[in-house]
Amino acid sequence: MIGAPPAPVRKRQDQSGSEMNGSLVVVDDVPAEFSERIIEAYHGRPNDMFSIALSGGETARRCYERLASTADTQIDWWKVDVYWSDERCVPLDHPDSNYFLARQALLDRVGAANATYPMRCEEGPDPYQLRVGELGKFDVVHLGLGADGHTASLFPHSAALNADPGRLVVMNEDPLGNNPHRRMTLTFAGIARARLVIVTVSGEEKRDALRRVVAGDDIPASRVHADRVIWLADHAAADGLPNP
Repeated sequence: MIGAPPAPVRKRQDQSGSEMNGSLVVVDDVPAEFSERIIEAYHGRPNDMFSIALSGGETARRCYERLASTADTQIDWWKVDVYWSDERCVPLDHPDSNYFLARQALLDRVGAANATYPMRCEEGPDPYQLRVGELGKFDVVHLGLGADGHTASLFPHSAALNADPGRLVVMNEDPLGNNPHRRMTLTFAGIARARLVIVTVSGEEKRDALRRVVAGDDIPASRVHADRVIWLADHAAADGLPNP
């Protein structure tokens, strides 16, 4: 029996930037807050099934490990369908694979999910485009923030930033060479099909990029839209931003 989520206990500061898309939530513990938000979204889902698109990176790893350790009695994983927001074009068992990260940090720890839909670069983007189109809406899309302002695999000056509005999934690469591997990624239109986007931001190396998002500067992450967008940042990343 899956119980109701506990009443959240948070030490946080909430602020909505006048220029940024969504709300900035500054917290002591990003993985703990992420886990609570996912549990809340799961219990508030409009349908019996719950769909989530996962991300990559070390902040995501910590978030998924925390979710696996805290949500075992709060989420029925047999009602969860798992997608990915982006993937590196490497084998799925490669250490750089976002699928591999999610499997290690989350899926193997919770035992199972109803279905998992890895991005497979060798198939090209069309099969994933079709699957996302058939889904209709993601309940949650989880994203990170790169120090260069990218999110998912939507890099500055890359072709995917100008994808046709009907394209939900494309291949992309970093034209500046700062991020290795060719990628498959959701486009901004694909991300916008989320009921909730959660962007997790940790560490002082992300501080300038987060400041630019809050200011509404023209960087890829500033273009994220969805029904709701929440930016979860720790104090190191949010240091120097205006107080709410």
